[in-house]
Amino acid sequence: MPNLSPLYFAMAQSGSGGGSVIEQLLPIFVVFGIFYFLLIRPQVKERKQHDQMLEALKKGDKVVTNGGLHGAIQGLNDKIIKLRIADKTTVQINRSAVATKLDKPNN
Repeated sequence: MPNLSPLYFAMAQSGSGGGSVIEQLLPIFVVFGIFYFLLIRPQVKERKQHDQMLEALKKGDKVVTNGGLHGAIQGLNDKIIKLRIADKTTVQINRSAVATKLDKPNN
């Protein structure tokens, strides 16, 4: 196997000057900006809308839980919701377990 270390050191010493620090860090900032606008910002916006929906829940609203249960809210407090899922069947769930509020009254 040939000894490549002299060739490596020659290439390292003759480098292109490396450029300024800003030129070296610019691609990192661009990638971070892309991630922020495509991934982080939309997720934060969606989370904020979900939190507002949870705060606006009231008795009688029809909701779907993260587990897929459909029901109407019978009672609620800061953390717990009593959800009627069938006639004479009420379950207690965490308020955070509500995935969506159904807008149409016939659902």
